[in-house]
Amino acid sequence: MSRQTEQTRRITVPEIAGRKGGQKIVALTAYTTPMAALLDPLVDLLLVGDSLGMVVHGLPSTQGVTLEMMILHGQAVMRGSSHALVAVDLPFGTYEASPEQAFASASRLIAETGCQAVKLETHKGVARTIAFLVDRGIPVIGHVGLRPQASNADGGFKAKGRTEAERQQVLDDATAADLAGAFALVVEGVAADLADTITRNVNAPTIGIGASAQCDGQILVTEDMLGLFDWTPKFVRRYANLKETIQQATTTYADDIRKGTFPADEETYRLGTKA
Repeated sequence: MSRQTEQTRRITVPEIAGRKGGQKIVALTAYTTPMAALLDPLVDLLLVGDSLGMVVHGLPSTQGVTLEMMILHGQAVMRGSSHALVAVDLPFGTYEASPEQAFASASRLIAETGCQAVKLETHKGVARTIAFLVDRGIPVIGHVGLRPQASNADGGFKAKGRTEAERQQVLDDATAADLAGAFALVVEGVAADLADTITRNVNAPTIGIGASAQCDGQILVTEDMLGLFDWTPKFVRRYANLKETIQQATTTYADDIRKGTFPADEETYRLGTKA
């Protein structure tokens, strides 16, 4: 196997961990090979998030996502990328029972996809699991604040840190994940001042989503950022309106078919021609 050139060498876990207080980490989600190929040269980290359950498969939440789904999409993203670090979510029900269950799930994810890291939602007791994984050579990204996998228990997707007790719990979760060895922390759906406090108090770089500009990086769901859905969360900035672009293109395509102008001569094969 030939060695990767500097232009195609993947960003590594230590390089992301070393961004604390330095160059901002640019991260987006990816679930397919074509999208990964488009994003890969432009970002530092691609996350194959369990949000794919809602974004790609039309599920009402992330709870229905399976390990097999994460592996399938992780393989697709790895095929489309060569530069960004790729992390894959451990889905609901694949790591909560015990550190041993988490290791079995995470090691399978890495072995079958080739990704460099896993991400798991951090809550009481999960720090022990993070340490168990890290001790066995599996790089881990923690996820604190709004936890989509807990949406049933929380009564929906609600921002965290609204009360002093809840605020302290999020800070404790972040601190515990950091001490357990997580090399980065996703901080989702918390007040800016809480995200700032977390960022100042942990050694790992923080990656905000609905958090604070003071985080060490930012991530969004790519389809939200590109405007593919009617509704997007408050914290999303739309950088395009691809839904409208796709609808306009499809309307023109349908009109051309109905008028008989597609396919035209230049799009038609003829007997005896080289084309």
